[in-house]
This record gives sequence, C-alpha cells and structure tokens, in this order.
Amino acid sequence: MGKLDKKVRTFSALEIAKLCGVVNQTAINWIRAGHLKAFTTPGGQYRVYAEDLVTFLKERDMRIPEELHEDLTMPVDLGLALIVDDDKDLNTILKRLLERKIEELRVAQAFDGFEAGRIIAERHPAIVLLDLNLPGVDGFSLCKKIRSDESFGQPAVIAMTGIAQEEAQPKMMEAGADAFFAKPLNFDALIAKIRELLEARKNQQGKIEE
Repeated sequence: MGKLDKKVRTFSALEIAKLCGVVNQTAINWIRAGHLKAFTTPGGQYRVYAEDLVTFLKERDMRIPEELHEDLTMPVDLGLALIVDDDKDLNTILKRLLERKIEELRVAQAFDGFEAGRIIAERHPAIVLLDLNLPGVDGFSLCKKIRSDESFGQPAVIAMTGIAQEEAQPKMMEAGADAFFAKPLNFDALIAKIRELLEARKNQQGKIEE
C-alpha cells in the first residue's frame, strides 16, 4: 500500500444516527428516500461512504462531526515540502537550503498560486512555504483553500511576505497559516520552524493512522 493510500471508511445507519444525534430509523429514512447515498451489503445492511455522508450534511447545513473531518483528510507526504514564490532566485535558494539542512526532505517548487494548488492536490506536501504576493491565486486565498479542503491533506503552512508585516500577519494567521516570516528571511529561524512543524505533522498523522 502506497504512503498516500487511505482506507475507505463506511458507516452503518446506526453509526450515522449516533453521529448526527438522531434515531436509527431517521437515518434509514434518509437512505430509503434517496437523500443519503448508500449501498447494501450482502447481508442486506445499509452502508454509507464518509464522503457521501459529508455531502449530505453540507447540503443541509448540518454540523459535520470532527470524526468525519479526520476520515476525509488525505495523509500528507511527510518527506515533501513545497515552496511557492514567484521570485525564482529566492525560490531556488530556499530549495537548496532545505535540501541541505533537512536531508530526508524532497522539495517541489511552484511560481504562482495556480501551479501551487495543482501540486498540493496531486502530491500532498507536508509543509508549504507560501509567499503572499503571487500571480494568479494570491497567498491569502490559497491558504484559505488549503484549510477548507480536507483532500489537500492539511499541510503546515508557513507564510512569507515582503509587504507590511503588521497588516499581513494577522490576516494570514486568521486564514490558517501555522507561522509567519517577514522578508528578508531569517533562514536559521525558518529551518527551525520547518523542523518543528514537520515533527508535529508526523505525530499527528501517526495518531490518525493508529
């Protein structure tokens, strides 16, 4: 099984009822009425995929239990980082620095927000170094997208910017960034933060997989 493979979680009608705070018959009625997509086991029991349950809940503005967020979160590649910066010289300097300082880390590069979104969706890096002032999709919007889409894997996000820190930092942290660095970058502090966030992601992913 590949490192990014994830077991498909299904729920019985009774489990759905408990998660949603309703009686078992209500969950069965949702399924029989065609509101909640399900399939039937050889023994005649209903089963619902986690993704279909989340879709059902979102369509009805119902609360999504934390357990479902964990089930839908794609595991990140703990050996991969992504640098997103349209300054190609700085981007390359950071790539070489990370590869030298953190030997087990592979480093991908993106030079605009659209390319970054594609790489995150396809390769699920564990950490994203994200410049805010990007062509295409800006860093603020991309960070919000990363935090709102479980299929991205919820990587750690380090925001980087040369614009006024007092304006950008609160906005970026509110968007879901894990850390913020003003340019010119303090490389030693940046490497230390990357190590810290990678270790936290390893511990978090280990707990989810247990």
